[in-house]
Amino acid sequence: MRILKVAASAALIALVPFAGSVTAADNSDVGLNLFSEVFEQVRANYVEPVTDKQLVEGAIKGMLGSLDPHSNYMDAKEYREMQVQTRGEFAGLGMQVTMENGLVKIISPIDDTPAAHAGLKPGDLILAIDKQPVSDMSLSDAVDKLRGSVGSQVTLTVRRPGVDPFEVTLTRAEIHVEPVKYHMEGHDIGYIRITSFSERTSSTLETAIKSLKQQAGDQLAGIVLDLRNNPGGLLDQAVAVSNAFLDQGDIVSIRGRRSADSRRFEAQPGRDLVRGLPMVVLINGGSASASEIVAGALKDHHRAILLGTRSFGKGSVQTVLPVKESGGAIRLTTALYYTPSGRSIQGTGIEPDVVVEPAKIENTPVEGRLHEADLRGALKNTDAVALEKGQVPQAGAPKPADHSDANTKTISTTEPPPNVPPGTKPVPKLEASALDPNMIGTDQDYQLVRAVDLLRGVTLFKKLAQQ
Repeated sequence: MRILKVAASAALIALVPFAGSVTAADNSDVGLNLFSEVFEQVRANYVEPVTDKQLVEGAIKGMLGSLDPHSNYMDAKEYREMQVQTRGEFAGLGMQVTMENGLVKIISPIDDTPAAHAGLKPGDLILAIDKQPVSDMSLSDAVDKLRGSVGSQVTLTVRRPGVDPFEVTLTRAEIHVEPVKYHMEGHDIGYIRITSFSERTSSTLETAIKSLKQQAGDQLAGIVLDLRNNPGGLLDQAVAVSNAFLDQGDIVSIRGRRSADSRRFEAQPGRDLVRGLPMVVLINGGSASASEIVAGALKDHHRAILLGTRSFGKGSVQTVLPVKESGGAIRLTTALYYTPSGRSIQGTGIEPDVVVEPAKIENTPVEGRLHEADLRGALKNTDAVALEKGQVPQAGAPKPADHSDANTKTISTTEPPPNVPPGTKPVPKLEASALDPNMIGTDQDYQLVRAVDLLRGVTLFKKLAQQ
């Protein structure tokens, strides 16, 4: 059996039948003789005794590691750990990583894990692990050092753009990834966050949609699907999630060197679980692989508006081939995937329809600002009908009570005047910052605020068009 994987690094996989055998690209005697000669020289002359198994596995790791950042060899223990990860339960720090220019790059921290709680962010580069430079390690070696028993600690030296290198100490924990989180934004917008594509994602998504429908009744006006900081996962789960919002057409196609590695996945007719409700999909640089499959499918079918920043750009598929001799497996890049429009996003990512950089919403007092009606000698509105209805405040009169939705968030990007009286009520203000993983889905999440406002605008426009 072989395993198709679309997630970055050593994380999540999907099982598909294995057809055919793997043949070596070059079985020439010259290559085998060269390997045999070097093997014998190392075994005979290395300063310390090494076993044949160590040398062979080291050679295999070097061979696969030289191909691309996602091909590697797993021994029996690593292979078992990878299979456990597909169930969304494992021990560690809770982040997906890859190798870039000799450094370990964080693709995404996973929600509610030590990595997220420590404030690690997509794009952070790990320079050293427990003072040992990662430049001397392979990705597999680095991942081994990041792993450890629950309760043990590891210190990372991290470099972040615009910030001096800093150290952070994390305590390893048992990771239980909840693949889907959801809540209502006000009374009319459903918010669904998919943190990873593990075995339970599609079934949990169906439960979330059913719950949101029950909470909103007939008031559900749109869905925000949050794929930010989602590093990917199971291919079949990405297809199932896409299918939950599509009722026809291609979802993704996979094209490899061999015909056996090429496949096409299509939506099941009439499957859309939200019956065409307007959608906004949130993406960022931490949205990789399976997340990009979903985002690309919904974008190409004009089923959703993508909002946020450019996605990670991992458009390759890894096949995991078990090795009987060692009980381990090799992870080999065998194909690229393409969105329904036939576009590969490998290395380029997916551009959002609406670019919204991450920002933090903070409260700042602005109620003390003057309005026209507050100015001495201001002309009064003599429209008797408007005054009778209380639509226009009179100068000096108390302002009407605000009956707006409690979940509506007013955004201000300017500072209040210096003479704001004390005790005035604050309204949100924007403060530019990188996306804080612990802020996602909260009332400080500016990208979410923009998504909700966009959906409400679309809903209002449709109502006006029907009148």
